Amino acid sequence: MAQTEDIEALWQAYGTEKTVEVRNRIAEYYLPLVRLVAGRIAISLPQHVDREDLLSSGFFGLLDAIERYELTRGNKFETYAGVRVRGAMLDHLRSKDWIPVSVRQNIKKYEKAVASLEGKLGRTATDEELAAELGLTREGLRHLESQVSAATVIPLEEYLRTDSPVSLEDGPVEHAEWTEVKETLAAAIENLPEKERTVVALYYYDEMTLKEIAAILHLSEARISQLHTKAIFRMRGSLARMNDEE
Repeated sequence: MAQTEDIEALWQAYGTEKTVEVRNRIAEYYLPLVRLVAGRIAISLPQHVDREDLLSSGFFGLLDAIERYELTRGNKFETYAGVRVRGAMLDHLRSKDWIPVSVRQNIKKYEKAVASLEGKLGRTATDEELAAELGLTREGLRHLESQVSAATVIPLEEYLRTDSPVSLEDGPVEHAEWTEVKETLAAAIENLPEKERTVVALYYYDEMTLKEIAAILHLSEARISQLHTKAIFRMRGSLARMNDEE
């Protein structure tokens, strides 16, 4: 495996002549990045989703990043590659259509209820209000949220990965658009209840696992997963309302 001190030499060699051998040595050096991204995505996925397939798709994303990367542009490769690797994994998940039909129906039901209720209230709905809107008990609401929680890994990742400023092909217009997306997303996060806002910040920005967040907040991992689910659907509704107002 390439050592820290010679990775720059490998990049220089690859810049001079793009051989498969050097590309693969660079890829080997950055394999921990693929495992890190896969781990963060897999933590919220059901057990029947094959982690090896996720790693494989991420590896191809890494190879794509290496081939596209321009050393002279001065962008940090790890950041750029992270976007490509995550994107490849999410593309793989979409292509497999891994969410069961029954869960998909529950997602639509839950999302519609959140959007409708919070649109009428003009504020964040409580668990009691959401349960009443869905005709469920509190326990029934928790069960529904646990069913749909695994599917929420993709929506926010979509907002965080697309048209990132680390994309080497981007120009001033794309950077301005990304800045606007980040500002809109920040506003949606700010509207979340405190616990949900904390979970989102720790998971997506501090890159902690749900287990680590559970330890910090002194809650069960299942409860953190439910808070994550609530946050995603509230944010999607909030973002949709912001877009409608434009």
